[in-house]
Amino acid sequence: MKFTNGFWLLRPGVSLFPAVQLQKLETSEHLVKLLFSTRKVEHRGQTLNSGLVTVEVSSPAESVIGIRLLHHSGGKPVSGFDLTRDPEPLQVVETESLLRIHSGDTTLEIDSQNFAMRWYYGGELKTEQSARGLFYAETPEGSQIAARVGLGVGELVYGLGERFGAFIKNGQSVECFNEDGGTQSEQAYKNVPFYLTNRCYGIFVNHSGKVSFEVGSETVNQVQFSVAGQELEYFFIPGSDTKQVLSRYTDLTGKPALPAPWTFGLWLSTSFVTDYDEASVTKFIDEMQQRQIPLSVFHFDCFWMREYQWCDFEWDPRVFPDPSGMLQRLKAKGLRISLWINPYIGQASPLFEEAKQNGYFLTRPDGTVWQWDLWQAGNAIVDFTNPAARAWYQSKLEPLIDMGVDCFKTDFGERIPTDCVYHDGSDPMQAHNLYTYWYNQTVFELLERKRGQDAVVFARSATAGSQKMPVHWGGDNSSNFDSMAETLRGGLSLGVSGFGFWSHDIGGFEGTPNPDVFKRWLAFGLMSSHSRLHGNESVRVPWSVDEESVAVTKRFVEIKAKLMPYLYSESVECSKLGLPLLRPIFMEHPEDPTSWYLDRQYMLGSKVLIAPVMRADGTVQFYLPKGEWVRFETGEQVSGGVWLSETHDYFSLPMFVRAGSLLPLNEGPADFEADFTKTATLKEFGPVSVNDSVWVYSRQNPSGLQLFYKTTE
Repeated sequence: MKFTNGFWLLRPGVSLFPAVQLQKLETSEHLVKLLFSTRKVEHRGQTLNSGLVTVEVSSPAESVIGIRLLHHSGGKPVSGFDLTRDPEPLQVVETESLLRIHSGDTTLEIDSQNFAMRWYYGGELKTEQSARGLFYAETPEGSQIAARVGLGVGELVYGLGERFGAFIKNGQSVECFNEDGGTQSEQAYKNVPFYLTNRCYGIFVNHSGKVSFEVGSETVNQVQFSVAGQELEYFFIPGSDTKQVLSRYTDLTGKPALPAPWTFGLWLSTSFVTDYDEASVTKFIDEMQQRQIPLSVFHFDCFWMREYQWCDFEWDPRVFPDPSGMLQRLKAKGLRISLWINPYIGQASPLFEEAKQNGYFLTRPDGTVWQWDLWQAGNAIVDFTNPAARAWYQSKLEPLIDMGVDCFKTDFGERIPTDCVYHDGSDPMQAHNLYTYWYNQTVFELLERKRGQDAVVFARSATAGSQKMPVHWGGDNSSNFDSMAETLRGGLSLGVSGFGFWSHDIGGFEGTPNPDVFKRWLAFGLMSSHSRLHGNESVRVPWSVDEESVAVTKRFVEIKAKLMPYLYSESVECSKLGLPLLRPIFMEHPEDPTSWYLDRQYMLGSKVLIAPVMRADGTVQFYLPKGEWVRFETGEQVSGGVWLSETHDYFSLPMFVRAGSLLPLNEGPADFEADFTKTATLKEFGPVSVNDSVWVYSRQNPSGLQLFYKTTE
């Protein structure tokens, strides 16, 4: 939130109390505790009638420094995220006016007489916090506590979850609070209170409630983040580049699990409100096979269950009288099966009374079940802080897995009330964003138990740490080029927020795409981490758009299958390091200043550049970073450091490989599940050395195999 009225004044009703002067210092091996007065104290009488700001400094991992800011300590404990902390000892050097605290290559320098905090990494000043850098405030909305971190000249901010507005966050006010707002608003399904900058550091706010960020939008040369209450914890996470920053951030919050190879193939959905039964589903699948379009997963959306009864986890017998037999027939065609679920139980569901009697729902303060009529009539919400409710929910899914279901689309989880009571006493404001974590964790853990390495969800909502349970998709976009662009911005922002694997509805969810939009989106969607055909009121089988869409679909599924040894091997590294497979250009080309501004193109892994076409006439403008590049299709070498304008038909898009790269490719029939260490062929893009090599991984050989391009005689 904003506290000031311009540079000089405060907003009406706001009183602000910053850390000003160090009054007391306590040190131990893993903690430095500082007490700051909120005004200059020149004699003991000035200690009366004023507050203190407590600052606790720790290091949860080497070179990462945490700040816990505290005003009053008598309130309820503040919820944070599930973090992996391996406390590092702090080295403290004190002089007359400066305090230097070291962890690894990071130094926090504190001016104890005139508050300032300066953050160094490898001896380089990264950022600083000066006057009003730490403060608490009394406002008409209640008590707030906040920090301000400097924005240097030319410094750019990214991240804060999957956000569909401008990719660079400078100038934006961002509320980290999950909402079901589609892709055309400032709201987000996946809020993550973490940002990184082109100065190669990140700030992570360990607060699961609403965190308000003012990114140069209140004080133009600072990022301010604030929360309601009396306590705030944040971490300064530096690195030699943005990859190392993300790796250290995901050391804290968790690495993305590695999805199974089959998940990278094409997913086809029934779509949402379309009419379907076993005959229509089978017809879709058979026609995909007849048209030689490789298909990996078939997804049944909401109406696999009866209307008004979501969720009862029972097949609608009117259209699926033999679900077990149907699934076996579909799986005999080589398919995996996905089912839509959500964490809500409508009042008409046979499960409602059972859950109500056992106390498995969120309740109101008076003890009644929290219900409303949004989505399903009499909707109640499963309380995943109750271990018995988690086990109960899993018990309803387990028979479906035994029947042959491979994974679940874990939809919703954003519209969670803040006037409810949780089984474990969680504060509902602080539990709001965490709800999606508990929900998806419940489902993912069951899938891990039943499916092992094949465990995967297709989730819409998320928060910090949810990357451990992939895959996530971009939510309810629209069937036009504008929405295609905002979808990509959302995916790039999510990637720099710690998420490794991401998808989106090809052609857009709302509306029916025209042939231009659909065919261009096919190329983008199939050159993404994960690829799904899904819509709202109309199906997305390609022949429903036009016949050429069939050929375009086949073309790009085959290109993705060809890339699969490369994509899977890159995904192994993404999982190990905490990097996104679909990543912004700057992550691979930070030395090129232009790369920091690009949001209509991306790197797919470390070596392949993709620029989706987002115009009906097929024209596309894109930038090749400095260096030499090779067209994937033709082998033509092009010098970078330039903007290019090209026109592409529906069967191509700008796709370049860094010169000097070796890519492991599948040159045979489309196969997303082969042992790539045995089937991959190394292809040279630009000149490489005789003994150049790449590591290739597969499910069959998880340790990987080093493949050499050529060896000397």
